[in-house]
Amino acid sequence: MDTPSKPPPRGGALLLPPIRRTLRAFRYRNYRLFFVGQSVSLTGTWMQQVALGWLVYRLTGSVLLLGVVGFASQIPSLFLGPIAGALADRHDRRSLLIATQACALFQAGALAFLVLRGEVEVVHIVALSGVLGVVNAFDMPIRHAFVADLIERKEDFGNAIALNSFMFNGTRLIGPTLAGLIVAAAGEGICFLINSLSYLAVIVSLVLMTTRKTRIGRRSHVLQELKEGFVYTFRSPPIRAVIALIAVFSLVGMPYGVLMPVFARDILGGGAHTLGFLTSAVGLGALGGAVFLASRPSLRGIGRTIARMAALFGLGIIAFSLSRSLWLSLSLLLVTGFGAMVLLAAGNTVVQTLVEDDKRGRVMSLYTSAFMGMIPFGCLLAGFFAQRIGADRAMLIGGSVCLLMGLLFGMGRNLMPKFMGKGKGVGLVEE
Repeated sequence: MDTPSKPPPRGGALLLPPIRRTLRAFRYRNYRLFFVGQSVSLTGTWMQQVALGWLVYRLTGSVLLLGVVGFASQIPSLFLGPIAGALADRHDRRSLLIATQACALFQAGALAFLVLRGEVEVVHIVALSGVLGVVNAFDMPIRHAFVADLIERKEDFGNAIALNSFMFNGTRLIGPTLAGLIVAAAGEGICFLINSLSYLAVIVSLVLMTTRKTRIGRRSHVLQELKEGFVYTFRSPPIRAVIALIAVFSLVGMPYGVLMPVFARDILGGGAHTLGFLTSAVGLGALGGAVFLASRPSLRGIGRTIARMAALFGLGIIAFSLSRSLWLSLSLLLVTGFGAMVLLAAGNTVVQTLVEDDKRGRVMSLYTSAFMGMIPFGCLLAGFFAQRIGADRAMLIGGSVCLLMGLLFGMGRNLMPKFMGKGKGVGLVEE
């Protein structure tokens, strides 16, 4: 594995100039390859996500079906994520990622084929969304754990995670904008085709890496390893607290994205390009959040940051649900994107920093299950309530719950010991 040419001393991040401190994970060649490949692929992923939502709403006009498609694409993470985590701790993670990326390539290709031939139906979309959900259920925890194979120094994990978030949300800024323009000019099928081809960039970057084989400890039955992962996670107070917050946030907050087509067309009176602008505004705000988090020299005070960002996200969603102006809505989504990104990346950083290496895959699979596994239920709830009381009121309720959770988490010095017990790392969350 590559090492930096002139590594700083332990704790040296505090001594680096701001730019070098913010980009210090790029010292590792493998991480640079990972960053470039993922950037290309994620741009295609965001294009597909925006085009898919628009396609479903154009074909059916049903808010509930938007929720059903979101449910199908993410529910597998809840049940398969822990198994993927066990695999990540038993097998070479790079080989596993090459396999998941190849499967995702074929899924996007099949969707493009059906749409471009004019043969796509909602049942096809739901089925292929389920296929992608299974792929992502394995891909996400393995990919999160794989970052540890790219970064040699634990003190740089937080920076790598923040840069991953920068990449994720930078492509979120570009992809939806391109999707809106391409859908308006050539239809949704071209977006799916571009996404299919974009997976080649990740596969090539993984092949070019020179990583060590993932260290495999003693083998026991998979169910026993899963049990060890659960016990370890729930006996760690800060990890347990962060995962619980992320689960609630994903259930009531993150599904706001599934209602974006409704706001773009029915509430703000726009079209596919409006949906692209709204999604890109979230990405631009998150991009700022990634820069903010990457520039932090240490984890000190990260517990307060998590609480404040949960509350900020909730306030942004509440205000967005009440807005009827496009420009005001775009401004509010900047705030929303900033809060969501920092919350998720900071929570990821806490977990990655505290977890033991031989349990990283299993613990990160539980983090992924809490994040991705709750979103499908949130999508169904969002679609159900939007159908009954309107998308704006449904989003208002979700934002209010997120605000409340942020306030409760912020009271951690008083409340956390009662729910979490006492143990190593509690101070990290409470600070």
